[in-house]
Amino acid sequence: MATVHFWEKPGCRTNARQKVALLAAGHELIVHDLLREPWSAQRLLDFFIDLPVRDWFNHNAPRVKSGEVIPGMFDTSSALRAMIAEPLLIRRPLLQIGTTCVAGFDTERLDALIGLGVKAVGESCSAVEATCGG
Repeated sequence: MATVHFWEKPGCRTNARQKVALLAAGHELIVHDLLREPWSAQRLLDFFIDLPVRDWFNHNAPRVKSGEVIPGMFDTSSALRAMIAEPLLIRRPLLQIGTTCVAGFDTERLDALIGLGVKAVGESCSAVEATCGG
């Protein structure tokens, strides 16, 4: 059993299914509101360090879907500033397990990391793992 810090958008049905899968696998969840978290650039970077900047974004965010925000047009600094200003742009969920940070809900990766036993939870985004700081 692992303790999983889980940053979600409250009310998101996909995040709800993901939490059910983690709980069913016997893990303890500490749930955080992704939209209300006081993010710093370094803290966000902990989750995304190994991903290309375009993959840091929630591609279902209204401003991304409308084309107003184009993830591929950002560098590291501008992406972090945009996400801190508008957390809805942050890819979710963000998970921290011990000192390991994961962006997205990749069931295969989570199964290898902590044991999940569920192969489909309704999330198609790939995940990345990094070591969390602070």
